[in-house]
Amino acid sequence: MSAGDGHGRYPAISSYAFLSDTHTAALVGPDSAVEWFCVPRFDGESVFARILDRERGGFFSLRVARAGDPARRYLGDTLVLESRFETPGGVATLFDFLSVSPASEDGDAGLAADHILVRLLRCESGSVEVEARVDARPGYGRREAGWHGGDGTLWQTSDPDLWLSSSAPLAREGDRLAATVGLGAGEAAVWAVGYAGEHPRRLGVGAAERLLEQSRRAWQEWSDLCPYHGVAREHIMRSALVLRGLAFDETGALLAAPTASLPEWIGGERNWDYRYTWHRDASLLVLTLFRLGHAAEGRRYIDFLLSHDTVRHERLAPMSGIGGEQDGAEQTLDHLEGYAGSRPVRVGNEAFEQVQLDTYGHVLDAAFVYEQLTGALTDDHWSVLRRLVDLAADRWREPDHGIWEVRVEKRHHTYSKMMAWVCLDRGIRLAELREGDEAPRRRWRETRDEIFEDVLERGYDRERGAFVQVYGRKALDAALLHALLFGFLPRNDERVTSTIDRIAEELGAGEALVYRYDSREVDDGLEGPEGAFLMCSFDLVSALVLAGRVEEAGQRFERLLEYAGPLGLFSEEASPEGEALGNYPQAFTHLALIQAAMNLDDAGDREALHAWAARER
Repeated sequence: MSAGDGHGRYPAISSYAFLSDTHTAALVGPDSAVEWFCVPRFDGESVFARILDRERGGFFSLRVARAGDPARRYLGDTLVLESRFETPGGVATLFDFLSVSPASEDGDAGLAADHILVRLLRCESGSVEVEARVDARPGYGRREAGWHGGDGTLWQTSDPDLWLSSSAPLAREGDRLAATVGLGAGEAAVWAVGYAGEHPRRLGVGAAERLLEQSRRAWQEWSDLCPYHGVAREHIMRSALVLRGLAFDETGALLAAPTASLPEWIGGERNWDYRYTWHRDASLLVLTLFRLGHAAEGRRYIDFLLSHDTVRHERLAPMSGIGGEQDGAEQTLDHLEGYAGSRPVRVGNEAFEQVQLDTYGHVLDAAFVYEQLTGALTDDHWSVLRRLVDLAADRWREPDHGIWEVRVEKRHHTYSKMMAWVCLDRGIRLAELREGDEAPRRRWRETRDEIFEDVLERGYDRERGAFVQVYGRKALDAALLHALLFGFLPRNDERVTSTIDRIAEELGAGEALVYRYDSREVDDGLEGPEGAFLMCSFDLVSALVLAGRVEEAGQRFERLLEYAGPLGLFSEEASPEGEALGNYPQAFTHLALIQAAMNLDDAGDREALHAWAARER
């Protein structure tokens, strides 16, 4: 299946490679130009942003003369990218990586960022000529870099604090830096960008080769902890690496994606900043990290999630900054064209201000799973969780903005009510595990039962034969597939199976894709269409497994794998023609892929990850 050819001068979203050192990320285009790079961390302002504007965004390109786009792959189970260039006169290999070091933590293989983007080019045979161009445009393309240096091999700029080392002298061309270098067989050149304020230094070829091996080994040792050898292992390993690459090492927070404003429809306005952590991913992330052998990361994420700052002003925000910040002031960058002309370009995200009651259920399920696996919830953790259960019990009757963050008036979303039920259910179970705890279990049970009856009465449309998105309306919502995985009803309940069928029939596209809702039927406050939602598409696979339709689920799963980019990465959405859409790579798509694969691998009466957690301890 085609991954899409991009639009005009813009490469396909799925053609970009993803690099990370767990502090920031870089996206490398199919021609080996770095086109997205933010400092000093994932959510900082960009230095290179050509993915959002070919003229004003900035880039760091390495071009091998008379070579087309290179053949690319990751080295093993790592985030080290290898690009192979073939020319009439020679062959060269480029290694791109954000340098990391092994760092032991709690007995697991850890990673420590070196805060350097390294680009090492070796001539393997014959001879090649390489042109390097560095067009840094800090502040999302609003400023010139203001490089200053001596002999051309070490440059610095103070806003932001960067240094640039080159084994071949770079000359100034306006505010750009450029060099052309010839390499013979066995020779190499290296360029490096240091971004976190360390003392500037020249990085030679020998040092770069040591960093290459160190980074490759650190990532591979981390990957080798994974005990999984079931369905789609290769895709699960790549997905795990994406998730680790999106986990901010200072706090353990998980970014939804490393990018901002990649469009959900080319030329449309559905362009958002996803460099935040959404608590809706909490329970699936904890399950996944532990199941894949990465308990240390799971513990760090729980500590981040259940800090006392989780509850502010008597509400749980649906998201937070990766450092725990509770503010995401949204602004538009009118000077940028946007990917393939998709405007406005937005940074920040006003979803901070929304009410999303489903979030309470995700957090309580994550905590319950964590307690099943470790028994390590602290009194401080429980204090936060009790408050969340009480808030859900008090507020579940209120309307909210829903999981999809619609920018219209609040509504009574069925998914939110179901997840409020999950919140009360997991709170009760946790209280039962804590001997002598004074939690109001009787009140919680009564409220849980009230929610259950309310959802069955008002959230299920008997005429349509499905749970609906909003009480009293007819529109469907693929998020309900996810809610059904939490055990709200038995897997063989007619209301579950009919909802699965209606969503597959009415929100489906092609042989495997699923739209989250029909944007022509649902007023979400925005204009224009969007792509099919890959998380929901994988959720349908999991739902079909639980409904006993394993063969059908497996066929859909195999089709969905074809929507991966050439390097195995998935975006947020896709068109039926196979074009990647939305921010990229997308954490919740990779999480849903892992969940679907494990459900297929362990088809049974219960959702496989929850079942695994229940029997581990």
